Amino acid sequence: MTRTSDKPASAETATAATHQPRLFLWLFLVNAVLLSCYAAFIVIFVPNQVQNIDPAQKVGNLAIVTTAASIATIFVQPLVGAFSDRTRSRLGRRAPWVLIGASGAAVFMLLLAGAATLLWVTIFYVLVMILLNTLNAPIPAIITDRVPVRSRGVASAVLAMGTLVGMGAGVIVAGYFAELIGIGYGVFAALVLLSAFGFVLFNRDFSSKDAERTPFSWRDFFAGFWVSPRKHPDFAWAFAARFLMILAYQGVQSYLLYILRDHIHLSVDASNSFAGVLTIVQLLAALVSTYASGKLSDRLHRRKPFVIGASLIMGCALAIPLVWPTTAGMIALAALFGFGYGVYLSVDLALMTQVLPAEGVSSGRDLGILNVATTLPQALTPLVAWALISVSGGYASIFVAGIAFAVLGAVAILPIKGAR
Repeated sequence: MTRTSDKPASAETATAATHQPRLFLWLFLVNAVLLSCYAAFIVIFVPNQVQNIDPAQKVGNLAIVTTAASIATIFVQPLVGAFSDRTRSRLGRRAPWVLIGASGAAVFMLLLAGAATLLWVTIFYVLVMILLNTLNAPIPAIITDRVPVRSRGVASAVLAMGTLVGMGAGVIVAGYFAELIGIGYGVFAALVLLSAFGFVLFNRDFSSKDAERTPFSWRDFFAGFWVSPRKHPDFAWAFAARFLMILAYQGVQSYLLYILRDHIHLSVDASNSFAGVLTIVQLLAALVSTYASGKLSDRLHRRKPFVIGASLIMGCALAIPLVWPTTAGMIALAALFGFGYGVYLSVDLALMTQVLPAEGVSSGRDLGILNVATTLPQALTPLVAWALISVSGGYASIFVAGIAFAVLGAVAILPIKGAR
């Protein structure tokens, strides 16, 4: 495995390091907007659209829509990451893909707002998710391009804070526009465009127009997406750990609105507003732990203890609704889970950048492959959750499965040797 140095890898990286505060600010903003879209659509807009079309089949239909989008996006980030590694333009390697993703996503958000059948909701939602993933793909690679290893805990924490703020703001704003979905989608489309174009304008990358590029071969291109677990075991364990952690998280997140309605027994209106309350609680708890964890991780030069501890905390949090299925229990879940999730997000990406097979050569592709550990469980979770709900007749099985996946995710971190 190619080991990373604590020094910037190039003159470009050294120069970029002098602009880190501005870069971190815009990374925060772009990630916040991205995650606000994901959260708003997954938690509020799409479930409400699906329920309005056929209330009796809402659980199965939501599984169809979200699974279709997740399957369609599984390989978007590794593909876009690999193409960005090879992109040669005056804007650099990553910026063109940021702009393409943002522009396309905004167009299809507006079309999704007017979708009145399950088929068109599915089609437009899939296209929106593909293009948001296109925008998302270059972001982690930008960190490996421009941020030295010694500062990546802070960089990871900045992205994590953007994730948390975006998730909270997305659910709150979407809840406000739950009865005005057309306007709501328009608001998110405008935010995506402003943040993406602002990022490219105020954080200009070095031109890659004249950079050396190896001859292209489709065979070599696709062969590069296989990373041998035998040759790169750290990469494989990191992939497995993230895969399991997302499985633990996604079941509750995807079905939160229905959990509130059918497990906690809130009304439609009350569940829409209470989802925002839970998101605020989770956000505040996560903000307590996020930046401090990233900073402390950099200072101690440790990643693994933070990720392991965070996974176990989240597993404990998922047990709360099993013994306390009330609004108070859900608030306790959100608080404890948010604290653990903040720690996890603040350090996980930093750990991932230290297990890449070839940093600087194929960082976009390799980080995209690791992101399959996020998109693949997102594809599987609706089907798994649907099956668990159907067999058990309730939502308790989702929490039990989440606990098991969180613990296994913590165990998968232990064998990693390339990061401490």
